Amino acid sequence: MSEVLRVIISGGGTGGHIFPAVSIANAIRDIQSDAEILFVGALGRMEMQRVPAAGYEIKGLPIQGFDRKNLLKNIKVLYKIWKSQRMAKNIIKDFRPHVAVGVGGYASGPTLNMAAAKGIPCLIQEQNSYAGVTNKLLAKKAAKICVAYEGMERFFPANKILLTGNPVRQQLLETTISKADALRSFGLTPERKTILMVGGSLGARTLNESVMSHLDLIRQSDVQFIWQTGKYYHAQIMEKLEKVGKPENLTVTDFISDMGAAYKAADIVVSRAGAGSISEFCLLGKPVILVPSPNVAEDHQTKNALALVNKQAALYVKDSEAPQLLMPLAIDTVKDDAKLHSLSENILKMALPASAEIIAKEVIKLAHHGN
Repeated sequence: MSEVLRVIISGGGTGGHIFPAVSIANAIRDIQSDAEILFVGALGRMEMQRVPAAGYEIKGLPIQGFDRKNLLKNIKVLYKIWKSQRMAKNIIKDFRPHVAVGVGGYASGPTLNMAAAKGIPCLIQEQNSYAGVTNKLLAKKAAKICVAYEGMERFFPANKILLTGNPVRQQLLETTISKADALRSFGLTPERKTILMVGGSLGARTLNESVMSHLDLIRQSDVQFIWQTGKYYHAQIMEKLEKVGKPENLTVTDFISDMGAAYKAADIVVSRAGAGSISEFCLLGKPVILVPSPNVAEDHQTKNALALVNKQAALYVKDSEAPQLLMPLAIDTVKDDAKLHSLSENILKMALPASAEIIAKEVIKLAHHGN
């Protein structure tokens, strides 16, 4: 193929879909610097801001998911799906991609359906250990399916599956800051063990409740904490802490911009069980306590967490039990050097490095050779 490589990448809705998509695009550009890459996302979702911020063009479709509670609203949804398919058809006609990549999320459905109908080879990337609805539907049309967990033959044809892992945010792996400097950047001391609590950019109510209900335990412990509350809960939490007195060993922030430094500072991380975060913990060898969010499709975060727990690579606390159990467990575990060491060793064994590069090479191969 002598002409310039043209690739469509579609999907989004959450950071867990967008980070891998951008990482794949960057890896394609690293191999073929003149490649033309066009993203297709869902209007009003976070990809419409995040993708241009990463330096790529994006087109938005009016697509949204079905409303399971109010069936009448789905007449409007059906119209939006029909309109999105027409728009996707026109985008593909104008851009003439050699290959289409779907990363999950609403927009990847119509985009890859239309690409496949035009005979354009398709690759899908499934981040979770439990396949998403869109990707399950697209699997029949895909030439290659890149996955991050073993045992995905339950959802996809075995002959199409490639175990590649999830592409992660590159800057996390390139962090050069020392642990002592990372701790100082959060106003902490290198002499104490450190627990990092993150609930995603918006925060996680359960993790926040777990901290607030154990302030005395935190105060009495000789451990220090970095607590990312999330923007949504921050003001309310600061108000409460003002009243009851914030423990001096608790650093509170609404958002952490340098996650590389935060991970470097932490002896253990407490987190939700999103697929992207788990891939980061594996590559960094971070001991972690996972508290899966119960508010996700097919309870896939619990399935992600158990894939690690079954290999003694993480600890796990149910969301409903976290307010009682989480903080005592985190404080006990961070003081147990042998436990931290074994968690770190076991999670590192699950790491799949160079995922973005491996997927990018598959994308380029499909563009040249089709199915």
